[in-house]
Amino acid sequence: QVQTVESGGGLVQAGGSLRLSCAASGRTFSRYAVGWFRQAPDKEREFVAAISWSGRNTYYADSVKGRFTVARDNGKNTVYLRMNSLRPEDTAVYYCATSAKTYVTRVAGDFGSWGRGTQVTVSS
Repeated sequence: QVQTVESGGGLVQAGGSLRLSCAASGRTFSRYAVGWFRQAPDKEREFVAAISWSGRNTYYADSVKGRFTVARDNGKNTVYLRMNSLRPEDTAVYYCATSAKTYVTRVAGDFGSWGRGTQVTVSS
């Protein structure tokens, strides 16, 4: 069973950058795709980005394409989400989760082992 823990959130001004980390336990982590999702107050959880088990395939929401980059280091059991040019509308709790699907998916129901999230707040 893989468990995930997010870190790296914080308060940043609009236009700034943050790098989130998703650290996973379990020797089988490298077999799983990993997704990032976010949830703002009074809004549904939404897909942000995903990366295949190998790191060769990535997938982004249109709202973050060109600003966010997802990468992984299977040797460190960690997936990263680099967020540049942050906007106030990026404010949310960010979660990572794993998926055993053989393809990169954006469907929350395809993911499990959700972390507790890390808060990202972007001030205007």
